[in-house]
Amino acid sequence: MSTRILLALSIGSGVVACAEGGSPAGFAQASVVAPSAAMPAAAPASDTARPPGPAGTQAHDAASDWPPVIVHKSPTCGCCTLWVEHLVDAGFRVQTREHAPDALEALKRGLGIPYGKGSCHTAEVGGYFVEGHVPAEDVKRMLTERIDARGLVLPGMPMGSPGMEMPDGRKVPFAVERVDADGSTTVYVQH
Repeated sequence: MSTRILLALSIGSGVVACAEGGSPAGFAQASVVAPSAAMPAAAPASDTARPPGPAGTQAHDAASDWPPVIVHKSPTCGCCTLWVEHLVDAGFRVQTREHAPDALEALKRGLGIPYGKGSCHTAEVGGYFVEGHVPAEDVKRMLTERIDARGLVLPGMPMGSPGMEMPDGRKVPFAVERVDADGSTTVYVQH
């Protein structure tokens, strides 16, 4: 049985939609996400130039000392694209890979995302996973501290988290959790 969750946000005159579950009609393979105007088209001369990744990926380069981030997402998810822009604005080099919903769920299971802690996208960076709309400063803290954990999760899609900003600025409190080797979670940062 397939479940579809659709969240539509009105931003200015446009609408951004984020979908999870189900399968878009005719979706058979990954496709390339075009970078927005906010994402640099090429790496600056001081950065190591990287060619685009394999089919179904798109590289987004920015001058950075941070390890590259690979974001796995559904091709229909708009809030995931906004989170990618948040990471790029924070100085990360980001590559997106689009997956059919079943393949994305299998990837999450393979990485060890705990049951009930999922969100609409999963990232890999510096040997860790990052699940959901985790703020870039929390990712940087994890990488700087080299925490003894599998990664960070922000379950669901909390209003006001990066990529889930509301036009009127509304936010709800949320907690980013660290995932230990045994799959248990503890609060890492409260926002």
